[in-house]
This record gives sequence, C-alpha cells and structure tokens, in this order.
Amino acid sequence: MLGFISALPGAAAQGIIWGIMAIGVYITYRVLDLADLTVDGTLGTGGAVLVMCTIGGMDIRLAMVVAFIAGCLAGLVTGVLHTGFGIPAILAGILTQLALYSINLRILGDKANQTLSVMKYDLIVSLRNIPNAIVIGLIFVIMLIAILYWFFGTEMGHSIRATGNNAAMARANGINTNTRKVIGLVISNGIVALSGALLAQYQGFADVNMGKGAIVIGLAAVIIGEVVFGKIFKNFALRLLGVVCGGIIYYVVITFVLRLGLNANDLKLFSAIVVALFLAVPYWKSKLLPKQVKVQKKGV
Repeated sequence: MLGFISALPGAAAQGIIWGIMAIGVYITYRVLDLADLTVDGTLGTGGAVLVMCTIGGMDIRLAMVVAFIAGCLAGLVTGVLHTGFGIPAILAGILTQLALYSINLRILGDKANQTLSVMKYDLIVSLRNIPNAIVIGLIFVIMLIAILYWFFGTEMGHSIRATGNNAAMARANGINTNTRKVIGLVISNGIVALSGALLAQYQGFADVNMGKGAIVIGLAAVIIGEVVFGKIFKNFALRLLGVVCGGIIYYVVITFVLRLGLNANDLKLFSAIVVALFLAVPYWKSKLLPKQVKVQKKGV
C-alpha cells in the first residue's frame, strides 16, 4: 500500500499529460461525433518533432509550437481524406495513422527512438521532478480549457458543435459542415500532438510506437470523466476538466492494478476491458432505469 501511495504523484502527472490528449479525443468523439484514429500516430508525431527540434538547438517553447502545428497538419490530412475524397472518418484516420508511422521514423532520423535528457536541455516537464510536472501540467490544462471554452463560444465554435449535433440541420442553416469537420480534426490532432510533446519531455525520449493504443486511453479518460462527473459537470469547460480528471483516475487505477501484480504485458488487455465496461455503463443505465421507474410507479 505504501508503494502505491508513493506512486500516486507520478500517476497524477502522467494522467494530466494524457488527459490533455483526451481533450483532443473529446473534440472529435463528442463534439464532432467522429471516430478519429489519427491520434495513435499524431501523439508520436508531436513527441518526435519536439525531440528533434530541441536536439537541433531550437528553444523548447518554440519546439512545442512546431509540434502542435505538425499535429494540425496530420488532422488536416485526415479531414481532407474524409471530406474531399469521401472516405469514412474512421478509415481516413487509419490511413493517416499508417502514413504517420513512416513519417515519424523519418523525423526521428530513421531510428526507432531518440532520447532527450533533462541534464542537457531545459525541459518544461520531467520525470525527475514530478511535483513541477504536475503544476506545469495543470497550468497547460487551465490555459487549454480556457482557450477552447472561448473558441467554442464563438460563431465558428458553435457551428462546429452544430455540425456534430446534427449535420443535416447545420447544412440547412447554411453551415459548410465539411469545413467545420476539417477544422475540428485539425484542432483535435494539434492538441494530441501537444500532449505528445509534453509526454516526450516527461519520459525523456520519443519513440515511434509511443502513440500505440492512445485512442483507447483517450476514450477511457473521456468515458470515465463522463460517468464519474457527468451529473456534476454540466458546463462545457467543466466537461473538459472532467476528461482530464478521467485521465488521472485511469492512471491511478492502472498503477493500483500493476502494484497488485498484473503482468505489464497484459496492460493493453486490461485497458480495453476498462474502456468496454465504462462504455457499457450508459447502456446498462438506459436498460435498468426505466424498469426502476415502472416499479416505483406501481408502488405509488
């Protein structure tokens, strides 16, 4: 138990970073109502660009901006494939993700990974200073949520949300839904790449496979956040905060299970089971609640 408690700060720091990635997933999954698998590649792209730019002598803050732009470009490709070529969103994401594997290898200098030592470079977050990583991560979360809350309150933001809610009605009101989908995908993957840039700094390296299974973790954070905080967090900004909290809860659970002796090789299987269970909760509620209401009415 003491080992688990001592590991909680690390789980929180990692959960915050992945929670930022989950905000990107939330934009496509909930706001746009699209299944985007680009994130498995975009996370690695953000990390790879950050590491190589930093090694090349670029300021770490500017490198993060470049990583964000690289993620936006990946989202743009998925958006164009989906809206311009008529490819279903899920397949467009898979195609971009597949292409990004080779692109990420190229960015990393044809190597599977590249290290980024906190001893040599002035990193924003690092595994060696977890309290600082938590504080910096929370600052990023607050700033990101504030920007997104403002943006989705603008006319453009409302049109993106309208596209996700009812694309046919949005088109009837003169909204170019294809453009809105592309913009949403660009923003989403930019945020995911930003998370990848933070993750690469935190763990001290970028790996070509670091984004594998990212969509599962992102969905887990979104669903856990909705199930746990759905009735409390009604405001859009609070929902985004709930997603980050979901990421933290996910990593706390993962840490607890690993401390119980789970084989690390089974971690992906366990993650899939957790996501499946939380995805099933709303369905079970819809099946059980009507019966409970009927029973109460009969009792009255």
